[in-house]
Amino acid sequence: MRRVYDLPLIVILMGVSALAMYIPAVHALSLRDLGVARAFFYSATVLLILTTMVAIATANHVPRNATHSHLRALMAAYLLLPLMLAVPFVQAVPDTSFLNATFEMVSSFTTTGATLYDTPGRLPPSVHLWRAVVGWFGGYFVLLTAAAILAPLNLGGFEVLSPRSAGRSNLSFGQITRLADPSARILHHAKLLFPIYAGLTIALWVGLLLAGDPSLVALTHAMAVISTSGISPVNGLSGASSGIAGEALLFLGMMFAVTRRSMPGAPRIDAQSSLQRDPEVRLALFFCTTVPLALFLRHWIGAIEVAPPESLMSGTQALWGSVFTVLSFLTTTGFESEGWLDARQWSGLETPGLILLGLAMMGGGVATTAGGVKLFRVYALYRLGRREMDKLSEPSSVAGGGPVARQLRQEGAYIAFIFFMLFALTLGAMNAALALAGIGFEKGVVLSVASLTTTGPLANVASDAVSGFGGLNAAAKVILALGMVLGRLETLALLAVLAPAAWRR
Repeated sequence: MRRVYDLPLIVILMGVSALAMYIPAVHALSLRDLGVARAFFYSATVLLILTTMVAIATANHVPRNATHSHLRALMAAYLLLPLMLAVPFVQAVPDTSFLNATFEMVSSFTTTGATLYDTPGRLPPSVHLWRAVVGWFGGYFVLLTAAAILAPLNLGGFEVLSPRSAGRSNLSFGQITRLADPSARILHHAKLLFPIYAGLTIALWVGLLLAGDPSLVALTHAMAVISTSGISPVNGLSGASSGIAGEALLFLGMMFAVTRRSMPGAPRIDAQSSLQRDPEVRLALFFCTTVPLALFLRHWIGAIEVAPPESLMSGTQALWGSVFTVLSFLTTTGFESEGWLDARQWSGLETPGLILLGLAMMGGGVATTAGGVKLFRVYALYRLGRREMDKLSEPSSVAGGGPVARQLRQEGAYIAFIFFMLFALTLGAMNAALALAGIGFEKGVVLSVASLTTTGPLANVASDAVSGFGGLNAAAKVILALGMVLGRLETLALLAVLAPAAWRR
């Protein structure tokens, strides 16, 4: 096994991807869907043989810089693995194109959850399971790379509290980081993260089964929430059978995308603060309190103008639907509560798309499966703004809080602002590219935000002018797929790979 661990990271990922194809093959066989079972089984076997040949050819490869080689492998994984994962998809759905299959796999692997097939019956059940498995695997890959690759390099949000430059090694994450090479770090964190990641998924799956969901729906929704992919075989929670009980379970599952403290082995550069003082948790609680209340009052006033709500219970369900939907889009999962849909029906008001776009852009916690700008960067900009407001009234005041607070208000806010500007520039460039591909402005903005924040379901609810990702031309699909990769990799990590210092010697 040691020789397997020493293989290049991309080769190991290829092997894991090929082995994962046997899961839908077994599922299709149990449903007696022999055509789909053969598509996954044959693809898995052929690709596993090909991966073995590549592993033999690269067994003695020694990179000059192991740390940056893993960073480059991270970028290669999001660009190359979807091509491999699309092989069984296009074989199981013969009336689709390889471009569509690749788009689906990019969307799943980056935990975006966007789909070109709006009708659930368009895809066989085992293909829905395959999308969920790829999304779940992509979420675990995000956690693993954040802890083992991005954190030691001060990337992925850790640069906000680090005194070192982004892209340079940081030796303050524990003994395993100081003494082990990147391959050993990946193995170490994989052993720590996988049991709890799989355990949470299984527990949520069992809970949804007890709440009344069918087995496939319960499993895919459990995977979708833990990985924040939002993938569903029944078009979201409107097709589920678990009701409020199932939504409550999913709500608890989405809390793990707010802060990294819930995952064992996750790097904690601000370990001196308690969970109650965690800025990510406090920001999430703030948004999950104020935004749902504003949305609930909006729908309530609209309902009074049209017709009074039927009962107190309908109002309570609407309030719960607002809380659930806010957390769902804040963690870039993208599930809509049934209470949210009911509130829209009895108020007659449209979905406040700008609010959902803003929540998705803020995103969840650092080193979680959520996308977006991340709550910690938003908190750093808030602390800087608050300090500047204080200086307007007290120019000679001296801010306290210690070295961590000073780092957060100064260099941390500076790098957070740079990241936000890079995010905005990337969003503008994607809008311009989509305009050249024939996509209108409003639709282009919604699709760009959905891709960059890895919140695919956002395209279905943010605007009436957008009805999902279906009907796009080939150029728009390629642009949005690249946007999903950029949103998951983050621009700072990409710049660290392309920086001249990374290629020296």
